[in-house]
Amino acid sequence: MDIFEISYWGLFIASFLSATILPIASEGVLLLVLAAGFDPITCLLIATIGNSMGGSTNYLIGWFGNPRWLKRIGFKEENVVKFEKRIQQYGSWLALISWLPFIGDPLLLALGFFKAPVFPVLILMLIGKFLRYFVLIIPWLW
Repeated sequence: MDIFEISYWGLFIASFLSATILPIASEGVLLLVLAAGFDPITCLLIATIGNSMGGSTNYLIGWFGNPRWLKRIGFKEENVVKFEKRIQQYGSWLALISWLPFIGDPLLLALGFFKAPVFPVLILMLIGKFLRYFVLIIPWLW
């Protein structure tokens, strides 16, 4: 395995893990790999795929959840109902902002938890994450 493979795998792993509750900044890793001279398009694709797979994992974890569990751990019934209505109101479109720090990961969990449609969530999440990384690599494209 040469340095290229290690760096691309490192970017993938950092991107995947940053879409979980672990405090990893995949943007920083992406910028380091780009600064080292790696191909921007390959980095864009790897970071997007890794981060989207991590986000999909959050969605899947939420999907197997049960809203009654929230009540068991102390959430009030009216808060659960209000949150579910918000998810239903905005639906899959919320996945577009799943790249945001602090709220993106719980948002995907909630989308899965309240059974937002799978394919729209995954497609919109992929678009949002792609656009975030694309904005970061723009300086390396010229």
